[in-house]
Amino acid sequence: MPNLTMRYACLALPFLLIGCSTLAGGGATPSGAEATLALLETTDLHANVLSFDYYKLKDDPSIGIERTATLIKQARAEYPNNLLFDNGDALQGTALADYQALVRPVACGETLAIYKAMNQLKVDGASVGNHEFNYGLAYLSQVTGSHFDVDGVPADAPRCAGPDFPIVLANIYSAKTKQPLFAPYHILTRQIGATGPDGKPLNATIRIGIIGFTPPGILSWDKRWLQGKVYAEGVRETAQKYIPRMRAEGADLIVAVSHGGLSGEPYDPGMEDGNYYLAEVPGVDVLLMGHQHLVFPNPASSNPNFNLPRVDKTRGAVRGVPAVMANLWGKNLGVIGLRLKYDGQHWRIDKARTTVEARSSKQSDGGYVAADPAFASLIAAEHAATIRYVQTPVGSSDFRMTTYFADVGDVSALEPVNQAQTAYVRDYVKANLPQYANLPVLSVTAPFKSGAAGPADYTDVKPGPLALNNAADLYLYPNELHAVKVSGAQLKAWLEKAAERFNRIDPASSARQELVDSAFYGFNFDAPTDADLNYRIDVTQPAGQRIVDLHYKGAALSPSQEFLVATNNYRASGGGNFPGLDGSKTVIASPDASRDVLIAYVRKAGRLTRARNGAARSWRFAPVRVEGQVVFHSAPNMTELARDAGLSGVTQLNEDDGGGKGFALYAIDLSK
Repeated sequence: MPNLTMRYACLALPFLLIGCSTLAGGGATPSGAEATLALLETTDLHANVLSFDYYKLKDDPSIGIERTATLIKQARAEYPNNLLFDNGDALQGTALADYQALVRPVACGETLAIYKAMNQLKVDGASVGNHEFNYGLAYLSQVTGSHFDVDGVPADAPRCAGPDFPIVLANIYSAKTKQPLFAPYHILTRQIGATGPDGKPLNATIRIGIIGFTPPGILSWDKRWLQGKVYAEGVRETAQKYIPRMRAEGADLIVAVSHGGLSGEPYDPGMEDGNYYLAEVPGVDVLLMGHQHLVFPNPASSNPNFNLPRVDKTRGAVRGVPAVMANLWGKNLGVIGLRLKYDGQHWRIDKARTTVEARSSKQSDGGYVAADPAFASLIAAEHAATIRYVQTPVGSSDFRMTTYFADVGDVSALEPVNQAQTAYVRDYVKANLPQYANLPVLSVTAPFKSGAAGPADYTDVKPGPLALNNAADLYLYPNELHAVKVSGAQLKAWLEKAAERFNRIDPASSARQELVDSAFYGFNFDAPTDADLNYRIDVTQPAGQRIVDLHYKGAALSPSQEFLVATNNYRASGGGNFPGLDGSKTVIASPDASRDVLIAYVRKAGRLTRARNGAARSWRFAPVRVEGQVVFHSAPNMTELARDAGLSGVTQLNEDDGGGKGFALYAIDLSK
């Protein structure tokens, strides 16, 4: 029978409960017992269940939970004691996700395809990413099986089907109740196999507490859904509040499942990637990271945030805390092999013997692990319905629209988006805002797909018929169109921020220099494509001083001239920390999705041509002769596309850049 004396002693001493581990048979775990417990992490799955690209309508073996499932099976065979956690950003990111949220919304009794897959994986717990909020609170409340007590969610709404695992989020609160939107933490009780000090096997109980965090920036990025309904706290303050409670309730280990990355910026409660400071909070035993779409640990990484003091990018630790980040889209599986020892009161982590790795689905021979066949049948109906939906025709094009060379000036995939946004804002002003009728309208967009996830991660729309999937390839995110009023000086500051995409180039250096700063996301490289606006980017100058020869309609741009600039809600409300963009300059907050604006424009145009829709460049590099090579990376064997875009100074140096990801190495002659 259970050891009642031990149980009641634990209840009487809540702050010592972490030491009250018991054997499965009822006896206390002996001091000196040891165990190995693997914590497995997925992150930023973005609804990629299958190894399939809905935008290109073809298989892509580099992505998908059905591949990650094989890695998980292998890890579980290696580590019989294991738990699987998801870090967030699971619900949005593919046409499948949009179809289930916007086109044919899932019913209350239905489970999302991504949650079906995660249930199949037997996920033990999950946190919430920023993109979980993209479809609004009512949708998130429904599909997670929650019942948010917030404005906008009916009080009598039923509790709907959700995942089979707990979801935790500690730093987002209901403005109505001042209570966390989700359960802030959850304590899992698990039986594990251990070894006693006598070398004999035994079973023991361990309690693992998981606490979740998401970037406070959601309040800006999804302001239209969240304003006045929820508020955020910083990760450090939130952890300091809840971790003592978790310890008091019996957590042997505390795992922070934090949808954020690393940043060495001074701590601020609103910071996007606060895990460097979360790791210093007493009581955080393990750190599961995400959001930045990177691999950690990674000894070869040049990311400056992986070289911060007390960040070990080789062994996988942040301030001594075992930490992992498992890339995105199911490409990697985070595996932390915790070596534990029981001292009579606590399970302690032996950090010297603990291992951390991010295992890739890509194998040493260049192939990928096999897909688990269970997942294709699991979501067959949703998959087929999504394909039928995205094949809906909208128009045609006589040119190829790609982002392979958007970093060096190709506008083929950007100008149609800018034209659609510009036309929408002009029509809206004419119908609704006559006070702005005399202001010129500009538009900016960015290469949302610029190779961050590998050489297949580029927009690539072939000439010929255009369907909804092509529009989704051109405009990846479920943003809404916004327009802001800015001065010429503010426009220049905007362009200066976007130009931080590039490293500073030393013309006198004979060494090979990288053009693109990989730590500056491509989706923040905002670019206009307007024949009336022209400027040069001088990459030999420091950030903030790169925009030169800025002209509008042939004259130097006046700092006081005013413009309306079409963009999206993310940028207009502060996303990316662009100077002056904080929501206060928004004059149009359209209810229409940016992608729908693009689709309507293409349908009206009927046929896109390069001359009318894919050739107007606003910017070029300021010409400079560099002693050595200036290089960048893109998919291999694409130089013909560079020539089609008028980029005569681009050459391919090596079909394989040697980085192991399949990129080619290109050079650009900045003197041309």
